Amino acid sequence: MRRTWKQLNLKLRDFLASLCFSGPSFVGMLLFYIIPFGIVVYYSFVTGAVDRSFAGLKNYRDVLGNGAFQIAARNTAVFSALAVPLAVVLALALAVMLESRIPLKSQFRTFFLSPMMVPIASIILIWQVLFHANGAVNEFLRVFGVDKIDWLKSDYCMIVVVLLFLWKNLGYNMILFMAALSNIPRVLLEAAEVEGASEAYQFFHIKLRYLSPTVLFVTILSIINSFKVFREIYLLTGSYPYQGLYMIQHFMNNMFNDTDVQRLSAAAVVLAVVIVVLIAVLFIVENAFGKDVEG
Repeated sequence: MRRTWKQLNLKLRDFLASLCFSGPSFVGMLLFYIIPFGIVVYYSFVTGAVDRSFAGLKNYRDVLGNGAFQIAARNTAVFSALAVPLAVVLALALAVMLESRIPLKSQFRTFFLSPMMVPIASIILIWQVLFHANGAVNEFLRVFGVDKIDWLKSDYCMIVVVLLFLWKNLGYNMILFMAALSNIPRVLLEAAEVEGASEAYQFFHIKLRYLSPTVLFVTILSIINSFKVFREIYLLTGSYPYQGLYMIQHFMNNMFNDTDVQRLSAAAVVLAVVIVVLIAVLFIVENAFGKDVEG
């Protein structure tokens, strides 16, 4: 009996100690994330900020049926579908390239990491100089007889923003992949090389298997960053850009300016649900792909 009491006392002390360490983080999470999100969910089900009667799914039907939201959702989906795979694949290719013995390796690494040190205002200024109607890109293309293109107000606008996203995020993703590549057991690679395995076989059957957790992390990070591209587009084009650059964040920002709290909250909940579903699917795929490595 006395021994059981001591064990319970020790477990209680361990629980209280862990609570003391994790408590501040939990309180911060509660105050700045969980409670605000709960308030957003609440406002998405009421009629208005003043009239708080229950509206059911009306706000969600209004948002999903809104033409501006449909355009924003389509543009956001297209941008993420283009930018995220490119950010993952190109960063992995750069990491593999820099892992091999090539000249000027440190200079290449510095070049790809330099955008992380440049303020966002300077990045926007560079892109305005490059892709303005009278910018450097058009001057270069004019040498080849190509007509002037107003890049940010044409069907090519998405390409401009994807290039901006890649230029800004490739370096960080590349460093993550380089760190993961350095942790792959060299014994396996050496054994595969002795057995006559090709470089392609080693990459797809050994390296990529061990890189699957990092691929998952980089993909999630790139998805989150792709939803943050509103800041760059806003600084480039303002609140109402060319239709091809109108994102969900533009829609929510304009709803906020119009104090349309209900539709803003409904759009935010829809976006959160989509992100959670995407991340859940990625976890399922990674778990199936990397199961044999963990075992």
